Amino acid sequence: MHKIGILCAGDEELKPFLSHIENIVVTEKAMLKFYEGNINSVSVVALYSGVCKVNAAIASQILIDTYCVDSIINAGTAGGMDNSINLFDIIISTQVVYHDVDDSILTEFHPWLSSIYFNADKNFLDIAKMTCNKFSNVHFGRMVTGEKFIEDNNRDRINQKYSPLSVDMETASIAHVCYVNKIPFISVRSITDTAIHLGIEKFEENCTQASIITKNFVLEFLKELNKVNDK
Repeated sequence: MHKIGILCAGDEELKPFLSHIENIVVTEKAMLKFYEGNINSVSVVALYSGVCKVNAAIASQILIDTYCVDSIINAGTAGGMDNSINLFDIIISTQVVYHDVDDSILTEFHPWLSSIYFNADKNFLDIAKMTCNKFSNVHFGRMVTGEKFIEDNNRDRINQKYSPLSVDMETASIAHVCYVNKIPFISVRSITDTAIHLGIEKFEENCTQASIITKNFVLEFLKELNKVNDK
C-alpha cells in the first residue's frame, strides 16, 4: 500500500488534518510526534516539524527512513510574492528553490543539480490539476524558501531573480530530501500574507483559515490519488 507523509511546519497547519486520520497511532522520534493512520483509504503519516529548513529536513528523512513513506506532501501556509496572488489563494509547487543559498552549493556539490530548482513530481502535478477543478484561486508555479519572514526586506531582489508565487521557510528543504531519496514530492500552501496585506501579524491572523483551505485541498487530492491508484 502506498504510504504518504504529510508534513506541515506548525501545529496550526497540522491541526485540521488530525480529525480526518482514522485508526490513528501516535509515536515520537527526535522530539517530534508522528500521527499514523488512514485518510480516504490512503495510508498517511502526518506531523509538524517546526519552522525552518533544518527542522523540515529532519522530519522528512525520518518519514522516509523510519516510517517508510513513498512520497511527501508539504502542506501549510505561505506568504504571497507575485502581485497576482491574494490572501487564501492556493499555491501548488511546480518548482522550489532556496532564496538564501548560493547557486553553486547545489550545482557544484552534492546533490549536483543541473539547475538550482527542485521539480515537483509530474504525476502529483497531474493529480493536483484534477483536484483544482473543485477549488477557486489555485495557482501552479514556483515557491522560494529561506530562513527569514519576508516583509519588505529582499522582496524585490527575490522576485527579480526567481519570479516566485510564494515564499516560506521549509519547502525547498523537504523537496531537497525527497530528491536525494528519489521519492515524489509536492507542496500545497495557502496564502496568509502578501505585499499589500503585510507582516507577521497578518500571518497569525490568517493562519487557521489558510491551514483549513490547504487541508481541504489535500484531502481532495488524496481522493483523486486513490482513483488513479485503483485504475
